[in-house]
Amino acid sequence: MIKPITAIWPGRPYPRGAHWDGEGVNFAIFSEHAEKVELCLFDAKGKSEVQRVELKERTDFVWHCYLPELRPGMLYGFRVHGPYRPQEGHRFNPNKLLIEPYAKDIVGTPRWSDAHFGYSIGSKHADISFSRRDNASVMPKCRVIDQTFLWGNDQPPDIHWQDMVIYELHVKGFTMQHPDIPEQFRGTYAGLAMAPAIEHLKRLGVTTVELMPVHAFLDDRHLVDRGMRNYWGYNSIGFMAPDSRYSASGQISEFKTMVKALHKAGIEVILDVVYNHTAEGNQLGPTLSFRGIDNASYYRLVGDDPRYYIDYTGCGNTLDMRQSCVLQLMMDSLRYWVQEMHVDGFRFDLASSLARELHEVNELGTFFNTIRQDPVLSTIKLIAEPWDLGEGGYQVGNFPLGWSEWNDKYRDSIRAYWKGEEVLIGELAQRLTGSSDLYQRSGRTHASINFISAHDGFTLHDLVTYNDKHNEPNQEDNSSGTDNNHCWNCGVEGETDDPTINALRARQKRNLLATLLFSQGVPMLQAGDEIGRTQQGNNNAYCQDNAISWLSWELKKQDQDLLAFTRRIISLRNEHPLFRRRYFFQGTPNYGGEVKDIVWLNPDGSETKEDDWNQASSHCLGVYFDGGKLIETDERGRCLKDINLLLLLNAYHEDIEFMLPKFEEHDHWDVLLDTQDAIGTPDISRYKTGQFYPLGGRSLVLLKQA
Repeated sequence: MIKPITAIWPGRPYPRGAHWDGEGVNFAIFSEHAEKVELCLFDAKGKSEVQRVELKERTDFVWHCYLPELRPGMLYGFRVHGPYRPQEGHRFNPNKLLIEPYAKDIVGTPRWSDAHFGYSIGSKHADISFSRRDNASVMPKCRVIDQTFLWGNDQPPDIHWQDMVIYELHVKGFTMQHPDIPEQFRGTYAGLAMAPAIEHLKRLGVTTVELMPVHAFLDDRHLVDRGMRNYWGYNSIGFMAPDSRYSASGQISEFKTMVKALHKAGIEVILDVVYNHTAEGNQLGPTLSFRGIDNASYYRLVGDDPRYYIDYTGCGNTLDMRQSCVLQLMMDSLRYWVQEMHVDGFRFDLASSLARELHEVNELGTFFNTIRQDPVLSTIKLIAEPWDLGEGGYQVGNFPLGWSEWNDKYRDSIRAYWKGEEVLIGELAQRLTGSSDLYQRSGRTHASINFISAHDGFTLHDLVTYNDKHNEPNQEDNSSGTDNNHCWNCGVEGETDDPTINALRARQKRNLLATLLFSQGVPMLQAGDEIGRTQQGNNNAYCQDNAISWLSWELKKQDQDLLAFTRRIISLRNEHPLFRRRYFFQGTPNYGGEVKDIVWLNPDGSETKEDDWNQASSHCLGVYFDGGKLIETDERGRCLKDINLLLLLNAYHEDIEFMLPKFEEHDHWDVLLDTQDAIGTPDISRYKTGQFYPLGGRSLVLLKQA
């Protein structure tokens, strides 16, 4: 039996949320338009409300109190009173228990019912009607936490951008079927922290894991009704709480332990965060948190009819970054994950929506200026998904200093080239060398996050196995997912026993991976691409919390070969500073020499001319990298050196004889990699300059000057 709280002190307006200071708990919640705010306390199981405390103090629209008798572990929620006038943008309904925006721990998942909606489902007045049903019994509860954790000597790995290899993974999917991880820890933070998971990442050469959303999120009602889940997690409801479905222990410390273990292995942790919208959807969505706390302050509403929401995200609503309460929540959330949870950076979903001051995207918007001057956030890794679904939302290349971007131009160009589509030589050259056309003018040198595949789209294996998406398991008549994939099934749709087609598919995967790792910029792998993961042709598996999305660790011979090949190309990237330059190539001689820092070559060994850059007819290209005159230094200012390298690419279906050029006094070229071989090892390793190299159809070769 929980004793009732008798001491209620005024408390303070900051810090926001529930803050345990070692003696009691301070509660503070923002609501500009509320008329009354109540704190609801629950028993240990969250079933029964044991006490309701009115927050009578208000400072600058922050309602607050201090409960000296309260301790960590208490479950709570809020009820907020105010006008219910949707036509004016207000949707207060005290019958709805609300999740507090600053909650550090959210316990349970909602059992969907009509009680979660602020209006009466089925009413002829739709969302203008008012629901008097109480939803507390089926709502998750917030929990007061003690943030104490023994971090010891944990330090961020602080990997330089040019040395990074990012690995995008889903916490559950990565370990859910891993045979060497105990069953009770599979699919959890604890599982990801275990030796078998970390060993795979280390042996692969990963420096940075990018976790798909772990902020507390909800499964959409329409998915639950169909027996499905929101597997990806881009449906946030709490921006400070790690989602409990990935926790084996139910404790916040499990996430911290995972970060600590990854850091000890020298691996950074970046979070994929969704600050552009919430799980409450449009005007017909549920009232779970922000909508009931202060709808008009948190969301962007249509100016002449605030009953409706401006939707730049395709998810029903958009958080209003112009409002100080929203901006402060985002900044407090980011700082919390850096300072208290020790993460190393963030990838921002639909980041263009965060830059919208009015309706246009402003690259120097308040959100970005605030981060830029913040002493904590200005020093971490910041990655933008540089688009949203609104007009003018596509902003690749336009983000400010300090930001890197997912580069879909790289993805599309490299996919199209290896598919055999006509790609301008100049376009291909820009993507291979870091996309200076997009980023140089802003002074950014490591802004391009290069990727071939990501969670949203085909896996690498499916990219060479299917011409069309096969999203029927989503139960949406195969309507979801893009149709613009630049994919090629190599002659047969889906899996086949034909050894010729399978050999071609395996080579195409090697071509794509090698191109990714040998390009300038920061490479990002999708988890499982290195072991041939398939989603059976589903290019939008957002609702597939099952074997379609989980990694399979039962590797066939071709999967083992692909893994060995991937390890090798990452190792080659690490061995050669030429692939990890901090500055763009200039295409001019260095230090008064005769040889340029980069030379583009035709198959006859001649240098590509300026007129050739706008040609799309050539599917074969050579790139010479001068390693002896690198204008690069290490962290101690020492000059870096490398051997001269030659990269040959042939997307044509027939073999091509490629003349090996002679630069300086060297007479031989040694072959480092040839994708015609399953693990990249050629039969013959040395060729003379002036000799023709038998460049196989649809293959890539890397040579070094002996």
